[in-house]
Amino acid sequence: MATLYGRPSPLACFMLDGIAKTIPSDAKAAQPPPAKTSTSGTGSKGSNVPTKDISRLKISSEKAQLLSSESESSKPTTPAGTPRKRINVVDEYSKNLKTREILNLVVVGHVDAGKSTLMGHLLYALGQVNERTIKRFERDAEKIGKGSFAYAWVLDETEEERARGVTMDIATNSFATAHRRFTLLDAPGHRDFVPNMISGASRADVAVLVVDASTGEFEAGFDGNGQTREHAILIRSLGVRQLVVAVNKLDMVDWSETRYDEIATRLLEFLTSCGYLKADVRFVPVSGLKGVNLVRRVTADEAPALAAWWLDSEKNDGGAAGSCLVDLIDTFSIPERPVDKPFRLAVTDFFKSGTAGSANSVSASGRIAQGNVQMGEQVVLVPGGERGTVRAIDVDFVSEEWAVAGDSVVLMIQGVDIQNFTIGSVVCGSLTIPIQAVFRFEAQLVIFDPPVPITNGFPALLHIQSLNVPAVLHKIIEVIDQRTGEVTKRRPRHIRKGATARVEITTETPVCLELFKNSKELGRVMLRKNGETIAAGIVTALYSK
Repeated sequence: MATLYGRPSPLACFMLDGIAKTIPSDAKAAQPPPAKTSTSGTGSKGSNVPTKDISRLKISSEKAQLLSSESESSKPTTPAGTPRKRINVVDEYSKNLKTREILNLVVVGHVDAGKSTLMGHLLYALGQVNERTIKRFERDAEKIGKGSFAYAWVLDETEEERARGVTMDIATNSFATAHRRFTLLDAPGHRDFVPNMISGASRADVAVLVVDASTGEFEAGFDGNGQTREHAILIRSLGVRQLVVAVNKLDMVDWSETRYDEIATRLLEFLTSCGYLKADVRFVPVSGLKGVNLVRRVTADEAPALAAWWLDSEKNDGGAAGSCLVDLIDTFSIPERPVDKPFRLAVTDFFKSGTAGSANSVSASGRIAQGNVQMGEQVVLVPGGERGTVRAIDVDFVSEEWAVAGDSVVLMIQGVDIQNFTIGSVVCGSLTIPIQAVFRFEAQLVIFDPPVPITNGFPALLHIQSLNVPAVLHKIIEVIDQRTGEVTKRRPRHIRKGATARVEITTETPVCLELFKNSKELGRVMLRKNGETIAAGIVTALYSK
């Protein structure tokens, strides 16, 4: 008989699409039982081993090995048999708060909006890429007839991406502004790669939405099946609240103030309808290719047509008149990090460590959802329950002794077979109750625009962080008024566009989930069908098999 692990209390609330909703419940919250240690059922997972190292982080195997080598050589040596002295990570984090505050920034938008070119040029202007590298990219891009793609190649590193001129996977980098440090996640804009975009956006705190201002291109991305709308909805559903809209390629329409106002007006109306607060959305005109208004404010000599109306403008609410892109992202607020909760790292990629002293070690990458971890700590992999020891920690490719919630890390874990890792596995602390791996759960969903009404038994693709697995919407429990939280209909035959419903979802393989009230990072789910996002929501109950 199935056992209910947890239900929210009648007062439990959540935020989705910017509206507070009350989750109805008729059961008290219950603590999940400790997971059993088991290594059974892992023999079929060999096909999940990646064919290239850290593919989602776009690091070559040589660079991955170099990072691991640096971790091994830079960490202090401890005599054999001497236990490593444990660090109070929460205290250390509090002491080093200013130097350890890192924001995860995802860049999204319709295909060909110029996202990679814009961010590649920004990285170059900030000194993250040297002149020699850019010159080489320019020469190589010219040889294949793509001379304007040189800056995009800073982030589009694979041969296929460069040949096609399309970002296909999440590219990562890092940079710093006057007051912030950022991990950059450049997401693909093509609709074929939305699952990869979701994987990157699930790790983000804040976002830059890039739109193409040239004639007809903004409309192509915003109207119909353009990705501007879908990306904005997806990142909001994944918990991103702060957004800067970069109105790119405005130089293609002679820096027209009228065109800028038209785009800003239409987008702001749409974004606020999706749940963004007006105060959290800001706009800035830029040219990614020319580098105008990226890291320094535009001047009359650089772009007189733009300077004439932007420098004294108060259009960019929340920023000083004439702000550039870096000015605005430098003012993103830092979200509260749950550093003192049980450790959770959702695995986005993994690879076999290939350095001396790393025998029987696997490196797992991802963003720490909550808690903290340190060198020498024992961890548990879920599903499976195998235990291992953390031998090295890289935070944004820099060797560290510890890491906390919000950090993008690569952990070298010794003692766990690589066959037991999968995308979507969760690394947990060994001294706390691990995350639950379940086949059945309840979720409260907001229905977007499915092609047909959703009924019991509706099949879809379930997205959780970087994981996507086939699932079935097994049962529609009730429809809820999203304004009041009151149940309007129990056991409906179907649910339509715009409805909010509590449903039961089943999967053929176990998925790692937390109740949303306990973990906002690991308590969000999304459903897609035939390349379209049809629903998103939060986990309200977990069941044993």
